[in-house]
Amino acid sequence: MTIAFSNFSFRYESLDKPTLKNINLRIEKGEKIVIIGPSGSGKSTLGQCLNGLVPHAIKGETSGSLQINGQDTSTFDMHDYTEQVGTVLQDTDSQFVGLSIGEDIAFALENQQMSNIDMYPLVKSTAKMVDLETMLDRSPHDLSGGQKQRVSLAGILVDDVDVLLFDEPLASLDPKTSKATIEIIDQLHQETNKTIIIIEHRLEDVLHKHIDRVILMERGEIIADTTPDEILASGLLDVHGIREPLYLSTLKAAKAPLTEEDKLSVFEQLDFKKFRPSIQTWFEQRSSVAPAQSFPTLLEVHGLTYSYDGEKNALEDVSFKIGKGEFVSILGKNGSGKSTITKIIMGVIEPDSGSAYLNGEELSQMSIFERSQKVGVVMQNPNHMISHHMIFDEVAFGLRNRGVEESVVKSKVESVLELCGLSKFRKWPIEALSYGQKKRVTIASILVLEPELLILDEPTSGQDYRNYTSMLNFIQKLNNELGITVVIISHDMHLVLEYTTRSIVIADSKLIANAPMTEVFSQPSLLERANLSTTSIYELASKMKIEETNAFMQHFIDYERGSL
Repeated sequence: MTIAFSNFSFRYESLDKPTLKNINLRIEKGEKIVIIGPSGSGKSTLGQCLNGLVPHAIKGETSGSLQINGQDTSTFDMHDYTEQVGTVLQDTDSQFVGLSIGEDIAFALENQQMSNIDMYPLVKSTAKMVDLETMLDRSPHDLSGGQKQRVSLAGILVDDVDVLLFDEPLASLDPKTSKATIEIIDQLHQETNKTIIIIEHRLEDVLHKHIDRVILMERGEIIADTTPDEILASGLLDVHGIREPLYLSTLKAAKAPLTEEDKLSVFEQLDFKKFRPSIQTWFEQRSSVAPAQSFPTLLEVHGLTYSYDGEKNALEDVSFKIGKGEFVSILGKNGSGKSTITKIIMGVIEPDSGSAYLNGEELSQMSIFERSQKVGVVMQNPNHMISHHMIFDEVAFGLRNRGVEESVVKSKVESVLELCGLSKFRKWPIEALSYGQKKRVTIASILVLEPELLILDEPTSGQDYRNYTSMLNFIQKLNNELGITVVIISHDMHLVLEYTTRSIVIADSKLIANAPMTEVFSQPSLLERANLSTTSIYELASKMKIEETNAFMQHFIDYERGSL
């Protein structure tokens, strides 16, 4: 099952310039490759050409050729593609067809007219692979983002196609589930020798298991097609705004003697003995720890309990405070209750018991509109927030809704578009944006309203490192200079490490930790309970026999902030 792009270009119907330019790429049967690149680089469009969405669902103009298994795809109908290429989409909601998880997984088998006797054990064993076997009767739409991703993964695992295409499979997953997903994909690859193509921002997570090649894209072109070790040694990741593994950033910070011979892509195979002197010297240069700041209380929640079905609690007796001007993270596994807290604060749902206060005023006494004046929430899936055709109108909507004068709207919108790296797109239709760019639009539409409390639900999902770093540096600036309180709900360990000072950890609907972020990140057993994982900085500290892991991580954070 060879895939061959020859001088292949594609231009969307709504755009003047091509999104893919002169792509020459050959993928051999049984290869396992990862395609990386910033948001809007064309990597997802390349995937859409492989699975037939281009040209059958997405209109535009193609030139050059794409061959799958020696056949020119210009003669393919949609069925020809789906027989050979199975896809797990980044936006899982658009992939569901069944009323229950079991039906959704069984959909492909029903199309093949498999008997129920054969189908049932196959659906059950596939669901077990992705930890869904106890949820087969539930609706996929009632699940958390990570659970939805696993349903989509199961949906193509049952279908016996030659090529498996994963479009950002880790975007909504907690670290432990991410690891398990990469392990499932690797196991699949080893057992079936299928061709695996992974489109992903999170390179370190994908490199948890062996990858044959890394394809780096930028502005619709292939910049590099090489091995993981070579791309990590090349410096190209930094140039093109891709986040390198944290352990590598730490080794570079310590000026460790890295050479081309080092197998940089496999953490366990690093020469720790060789790097120890540099790391020890670097760590000894750390500055003394600043005393913790105290903040007057902005948000206070007491004994929050909530159940969606009246049987199992999504939240159980959760209490915590967030101070004015803090930058806090709420962590936990998919389905642990993190997003339920946001829904209660927004007023979308009322708690079964407990209360929440903003500036000392009970939230239950405020209307949703009154809350929205003070609390800005950026949801995980941008498609759930967008209601306008053009980018400018989407960002301007909240201000216009408040009756703000159009000249003020114009200047505020243009300023926030600039800050979010979107000004060049201000006259674009939203449909022409990538998922990550849509995410930035939704963040801009909230920031323009200047809320007191800003809640970001999985802000890095679908975002490349360069864009989310500039955006979060901007949010950090708002936090520092205007005192906007920021809460990030995430399981992106890198993000939490780089930006937040305190972590509130939820596991199985209960609060299990509320402590400084470095303290939380230095407790493997606590992280394990929340389906999180230690970062590779912690692992590096352990390998280097450094006992003060808190201080080691803090030193890295201080170094990173100083070099920004």
